[in-house]
Amino acid sequence: MTDNTDNTTAPREVLLVAHTGGDDKLSSAAAAAQQLADGGLTVRVMSTGDPAPVARHEILGRFPRYGHTPDAALGVDLVLVLGGDGTFLRAADIAHSQDVPVLGVNMGHIGFLAEWEGEDLQAAIDRVIAGDYRIENRMTLSITVRDAQGRVLGTGWALNECSVENLNRQGVLDAVLEVDQRPVSSFGCDGVLVSTPTGSTAYAFSAGGPVLWPELESILVVPSNAHTLFSRPLVVSPHSTVAVETNPMTSPATAVMDGFRQIHMPPGSRVEVRRGPQDVRWVRLDSEPFADRMVKKFRLPTTGWRGPRR
Repeated sequence: MTDNTDNTTAPREVLLVAHTGGDDKLSSAAAAAQQLADGGLTVRVMSTGDPAPVARHEILGRFPRYGHTPDAALGVDLVLVLGGDGTFLRAADIAHSQDVPVLGVNMGHIGFLAEWEGEDLQAAIDRVIAGDYRIENRMTLSITVRDAQGRVLGTGWALNECSVENLNRQGVLDAVLEVDQRPVSSFGCDGVLVSTPTGSTAYAFSAGGPVLWPELESILVVPSNAHTLFSRPLVVSPHSTVAVETNPMTSPATAVMDGFRQIHMPPGSRVEVRRGPQDVRWVRLDSEPFADRMVKKFRLPTTGWRGPRR
């Protein structure tokens, strides 16, 4: 992960991405937009749900509004996200398309991907207006799905993970796991997760995978409910290519990227995952250690800790 700390300048135009499900969230988005505008920034707004409440709002309705298209972030200097992890991932999709920095403020529950908490929203916006932040690069995944004849069925990318999921819930998905063009194991399963370190605290964590520090550049592979003696998670090189092949006689599957982009996988198809050529530019406002973030977000018990003796 590269830390770009030099020559950060105050943005001139910001795309505000807001989860608009509720009056409280609309009010927070409106307050943020007004504060940004009062600070001299040009603001455009993108909603992740029904656009009608934004259009009708007395404050948000005054700003240019965009849907979930790459044009939403064209020409902006920063994408500011108000919401939970789902909202952040959708906003990151837009920010990644234009290679612009993205900052998350948690307005949801856990919000592991958010840099800041909603109760300090005003302070976060003050930092944005002043250009008082730094940028880290978070690695991504590049995904290609091929049919049994090797023809490309679709391509995509992911910040968190690519999840190969069985579409037949009455049976198992027969799959073969491959790393660097060599077979590793075959098994019946519900699916296979291929994750970045950023995504290790998400779906892969729920499936029994380890937490990876974001500074670690690697690819995490986690079989989901595999019927085999060897179904342990694997941590492989960021230079490796991970592939999952499905048996031609098994059920169809789908490759799901970050929970909302999908590519259908007919029986006998193959998904290839490697490090993406373009990172996500992740805005940081503080230097909180990842261990502190993990303890806070997961509410981990630390009673009895004394720290190193000096």
